[in-house]
Amino acid sequence: MDDESFQGIRDKSPFIAWIHNISLNQQKYMKSKFSNIDFGHDVRYIIFIYDNPNCSQDDLVDMFCQSKGNIAKILKKFEDMGYIKREVNPKNRRKYMLNTTDKGSRLVPEYRRISKEWEKEVGISDEDKELKKRIAEIAYNGMKLIEDN
Repeated sequence: MDDESFQGIRDKSPFIAWIHNISLNQQKYMKSKFSNIDFGHDVRYIIFIYDNPNCSQDDLVDMFCQSKGNIAKILKKFEDMGYIKREVNPKNRRKYMLNTTDKGSRLVPEYRRISKEWEKEVGISDEDKELKKRIAEIAYNGMKLIEDN
């Protein structure tokens, strides 16, 4: 592609603009497949809870660099929708353990399956392990950089 604009980004755009574009287009695709629900990027919280049973709200705050208030609002929405449940942590009664409900536990594998279809359609394959590993390293380094400051 030359210097023509495509969805608001250009060849000379920063790397992060391309990453953001990929993310937004994947989100639009997923929304079209789950048309009855608009999860947006917030579905990542359900997935994290699914992958980390009995995690806490603080775990989500740390992982996603979001405020406690923002996480609480999103969790309340997903709890009201029936995707997650909060249970008092018996080791610390002031904290809650987060888990997916049956509804949430059915959602995550389906979401991952459709996400994998999207990856295949856009040209992301299992052979891209090194690229995925490098992007994961960049994401981790970005989180660490913020944490260290």
